[in-house]
Amino acid sequence: MPVFIYKARDPKGKIVDGEISAKNIEEARRKLISQRLIPSFIKPKPTTSKLAMFARPSEQALTIFSRQLATMISAGLSLIRCLDILAEQTEDRVLKRALLEVKQDVESGKAFSAALAKHKNVFSDMYINMVRAGEIGGMLDEVLERLATFMEKDFQLKKKIKSAMTYPMVILVLAIVIVIFLVTYVLPTFIDMFKEMDVKLPWMTRVIVAFVEAVKNPYFVGMMIAILLLLGGLFFLWSSTEVGRRILDKIKLILPIFGQLNKKVAISRFARTLGTLLASGVPLMSALEIVADVSGNAVIKEAIEEVRSRLREGENLSGPLSEMDIFPPMVVQMIAVGEETGNLDSMLTKIADFYDTEVDYMLSSLTSMLEPIMIIVMGGIVGFIVIAVFMPLYQLIGKFT
Repeated sequence: MPVFIYKARDPKGKIVDGEISAKNIEEARRKLISQRLIPSFIKPKPTTSKLAMFARPSEQALTIFSRQLATMISAGLSLIRCLDILAEQTEDRVLKRALLEVKQDVESGKAFSAALAKHKNVFSDMYINMVRAGEIGGMLDEVLERLATFMEKDFQLKKKIKSAMTYPMVILVLAIVIVIFLVTYVLPTFIDMFKEMDVKLPWMTRVIVAFVEAVKNPYFVGMMIAILLLLGGLFFLWSSTEVGRRILDKIKLILPIFGQLNKKVAISRFARTLGTLLASGVPLMSALEIVADVSGNAVIKEAIEEVRSRLREGENLSGPLSEMDIFPPMVVQMIAVGEETGNLDSMLTKIADFYDTEVDYMLSSLTSMLEPIMIIVMGGIVGFIVIAVFMPLYQLIGKFT
């Protein structure tokens, strides 16, 4: 039977809340009245499964929610009314469930940031800390506006990277499909013909024949799949360890071409996150702790934690950053200027905008470079197969002429 949560007034005028089982809201209302309680509101209890605890809303839905909430609060609507409206209109189920529970907590007297903190799968530490700073400073609408802007920029950056990788992946998948088609349907016919004609096969054709014979052997295929699964599992376990994760993250930053791209993306994310937090009133030490957690790279996280420890000793931000190989001199100099002028948050935003533009240019160049490389690789694979098949055919033609 469905469970409903309620808030009601008892015969002595005291407000009580609780849960009650009923077929529908009307039956729940009748049950409460029969208990001499006057209900003020009754709503279905949100159900949270174990899977729902790990489910995340879409970034776009969370961005739209933040922007709309900021607009509604600045227009003078109460927070509870805003949450009620936004929970009704959002189409994201994870976000809707979280907002309903947040609204109940706020109604029961909890602070907005404390209510958000109960839903770490929906709202990040950065989001919660910024909202807390906005509540303390009395500028919740401004903070939510900054959050929406930050998430939009972050979402656009991820979208650009994904779209840049789409074309090469399509070419790669197409090449694999073509090879599978040739190996499965075309090559076996030619191989059988060559065996019947007793033709001396060149090395390229022998390689293709050996490959096709191996693929046709279910034991070989099963063994290869088992080996790949084992290696994949071992790699996953190793990459989950602290040492493995650090080594992989370091490789990501020193790879040719892609290393520079990863570094620029990391700097942009660092600058925009830190700038947004500082502009919202979050203290520098707390902001750096959040930035380290959301950096997504163990090497950068260690660097930021080193900066935090140096700040505790009385140094400024630009000093320790200048000793880190990750941060270019231009970034360090701009941060130093921001510290001297008292405009660190706006300077960090300018750094983030600059590196977003750099990432755009680099992605365009990378896409332009990958297209011909992928086409050449695909053409080379197909060309090797075609040559390997036609060389014995030319030998056969020579025998008959």
